[in-house]
Amino acid sequence: MGRGEEKNELVQANDVSEIVRKIRAQTPARLLAGRSGAAYRTSTQMELREAHAAARDAVRAELDLRTDFGEDFVREWNLLEVCSRATSKDEYLLRPDLGRQLNEASRAEVNRDGRVAQDLQIVIGDGLSVTAVATQVPRLLPLLYEGTRTQGWTVGSIFVIRYCRVGILNEIGELLRPRVAVLLIGERPGLATAESLSAYMAHQPKISDTDANRNLISNIHARGVGTEHAAQRILSLAAFMMKTHTSGYQLREELPTYDAPVRLP
Repeated sequence: MGRGEEKNELVQANDVSEIVRKIRAQTPARLLAGRSGAAYRTSTQMELREAHAAARDAVRAELDLRTDFGEDFVREWNLLEVCSRATSKDEYLLRPDLGRQLNEASRAEVNRDGRVAQDLQIVIGDGLSVTAVATQVPRLLPLLYEGTRTQGWTVGSIFVIRYCRVGILNEIGELLRPRVAVLLIGERPGLATAESLSAYMAHQPKISDTDANRNLISNIHARGVGTEHAAQRILSLAAFMMKTHTSGYQLREELPTYDAPVRLP
């Protein structure tokens, strides 16, 4: 093989490497990672094991407000902790139905400390990733409140629900009767990230509601929907719900222009 042919092969190899780099930069999926025989390379195997361990830790972790958010944040936002009917992490994972209702003591606390008939009710639930809640909520919550002040909306007391499932929105709606309720909850972690948060939203949620009556903004994390964009989308969708008096499958989200203010119709 001549020098010219060797040079051409080297250029082609470099081109392929650059293409692979650009493709892999677009997704956290482990594409074109290479192999050693029939198996992943050692570095890829170690990355997978690390991601799996992070996912397991995120699911099994117990929410602790002062550890996960910090004393100052808890005090500044006056976060009130309540609990579903699940009494332990194991029971929560085995009995999803128990995570959809507040226990009796928590129902009494919500009735006592909650503000009724507000424009927006924000609830935080640990869900299936405490890591996601601890990472995203401290960034997202101040942005949401800034937006509500701009719109002149009233906002209810913020409750943090331990062992929380999405369906608990229905009970929150029955007890506090907000125009729109928002549940910020940790998503089931995967091997791409354990830090992904979801925002489930409903217009005047009630006990008979199902997933069809809710809207979802998912993948709120650094490589997905950023917290600023998530806040804009939540506020825009809340305004749309208030305008149309509905939510769920009947409502099509209109993505906002992120550098423009959200206006209450």
